[in-house]
Amino acid sequence: MKFKKVATILLGGALALGTVLPIAACAESKPVTSDTLYVRKAENISDDFIMGMDASAVPALEKSGVKYYDFDGNEADVYKTLSENGINYIRVRVWNDPYDADGNGYGGGNCDIDTAVEIGKRATKYGMKLLVDFHYSDFWADPSKQMVPKAWANMKFNEKCNALYEYTKESLQKLKDNKIEIGMVQIGNETNGKLCGETNWNAICSLFDNGSKAVREVLPDALVAVHFANPEKSDNYRNYAAKLNDYYVDYDVFASSYYPYWHGTLDNLSEILSEIAETYDKKVMVAETSYAFTAEDTDFSSNTIGEGGAFLKPYPFTVQGQANSVADVIYTVANIPNGIGVFYWEGTWISVGTSSWEENSALWEEHGSGWASSYASDYDPNDAGKYYGGSAVDNQAFFDANGKPLESLKVFALAKTGNEVEEKPDALEDITVLCILGKKLNLPAKVNAVMNNNTKKKVDVVWDTYDEAAMQSGGVKKYTVKGTADGMSVTCTVSMIEANYITNYSFEDDDEGTGWNLHLNKVNREIYVEDKKTDSLTGTKHYHFWANNASNNVDFTLEQDIANLPKGSYKYSISIMGGDAGTTEITAYVKINGQIVYSAPMKITVYNEWDTALIENIEFDGNGTFTVGIAVKCSGSNAWGKIDDALLNDME
Repeated sequence: MKFKKVATILLGGALALGTVLPIAACAESKPVTSDTLYVRKAENISDDFIMGMDASAVPALEKSGVKYYDFDGNEADVYKTLSENGINYIRVRVWNDPYDADGNGYGGGNCDIDTAVEIGKRATKYGMKLLVDFHYSDFWADPSKQMVPKAWANMKFNEKCNALYEYTKESLQKLKDNKIEIGMVQIGNETNGKLCGETNWNAICSLFDNGSKAVREVLPDALVAVHFANPEKSDNYRNYAAKLNDYYVDYDVFASSYYPYWHGTLDNLSEILSEIAETYDKKVMVAETSYAFTAEDTDFSSNTIGEGGAFLKPYPFTVQGQANSVADVIYTVANIPNGIGVFYWEGTWISVGTSSWEENSALWEEHGSGWASSYASDYDPNDAGKYYGGSAVDNQAFFDANGKPLESLKVFALAKTGNEVEEKPDALEDITVLCILGKKLNLPAKVNAVMNNNTKKKVDVVWDTYDEAAMQSGGVKKYTVKGTADGMSVTCTVSMIEANYITNYSFEDDDEGTGWNLHLNKVNREIYVEDKKTDSLTGTKHYHFWANNASNNVDFTLEQDIANLPKGSYKYSISIMGGDAGTTEITAYVKINGQIVYSAPMKITVYNEWDTALIENIEFDGNGTFTVGIAVKCSGSNAWGKIDDALLNDME
């Protein structure tokens, strides 16, 4: 629509002599169609909705020999291919000085301002605007680290503010002098309470304002964005937005990362961004999202996402699953008040080669086409300096290892209209079966097929031969059984477990905590069964608690009465993890006839460090009531935790 209008003006009206139009504006683009890709229609989407792509590593990849192709099989400029398939914005990260003293690049594309100029020219050539993403660091900035650039390390704070202002202004002027179309500038990257070495909000907001001041002076029509991560922690987002308001930060867009593996539900994303948009009259957007189209790695350097791992998998790792993920994020943001767009993160970062790690490593080191080079130890010795390597997201790109575009790339062009195709299975949902040792193993006769429109249907499955006797004799252990349904493979993880007398031991049965009794001694801010695989010990659910101030601090018991427990000798265990707890009193216990007879102390320390209490040789005569439980008291004003895997087993 946009390009067609420009072409009409060119043919039917006067045009100033010497005017240069972007190539994409000079001819009709071929309509994007697909006979195989289902795309959900994004209702209420605006004509100028941003369909963005972070494609910062492309120049380094091309120097490493990577070639890209279009859907006709022709070698093509990848930015042209992106434009032809609905992308209207390119996001490019900018590091101050990603090089060591000898000029060796740190990697990640060696993305300095000169790289941004190169990318910006190509984006502008094909009718796309640029989002300039200043990290204000010499290498990766994210919630875990916001390192000050080398040149600013010994500056006083006022000097750093001025340096940031001057650097932003000079960088933007360089882009402007090259006639690059800039629509938005991002002041910092995933600045969750940190920026450029600062952790005080007064200082952070001063830095924000100095960056914003530079943008307003050089590019008065460009939007100024600030960027945060972890929208699943809604109260943190409320706090960030309030701090920006309290310190009168001059900005236009509150931007969020949203990765479905870690960042909660789309409903939650919609709720918190809607609240911020309406409360502070700001535009909102997703600055980063992505999803894997396969679990396979192609460059001999491990990927962030693969099979297994402590993350959610709301869509299959297929081309269709990738498209469904992106379409749902677009749909969500388009229906948020002041929701202006979605950027996909590094959808062009593919393998530099598929022959060997040695060949690829030489290219990563020479051209900076891996996520980090060994030279990064000069600046970031504790992370990049230890774990440098290739692309960690080649399986989340929109191009295969040979540079050919995937059908899912068309989602950006098709999201506004939707694209209906014949409903068919896209993948099978892997399952987990628990089997008590000594009891017969029963595998399900049907499994869920995930359809191309992301609905689910039960289909018959045929399981491969498995050795149940070996599973029974192997004790507590996990096994894998493969099967086939509708011509596709499915995996069943069989967990052999001891007989457990506790109902709903891992809180998987429902969201109500069936079987468990909660007694609140104080009103916690949050306490419920949470569905979040990354925070669970087993399965995807656990009991979550959080109190956000001293008057609401944590004080509760969670227990279960065990009905008809026979006479015998037992062992009881339960696990907990958490943080920010202050002084704690946490106890696992067993009551007999209402009195605590057995107990064990517990503690919480930091995220993902589970403490498991084990009480052994519990004697019960079979008479009266038998209760297991956990009592939790935390004095910390922001105490939080997760409880999982309560087991009551026979003593051997």
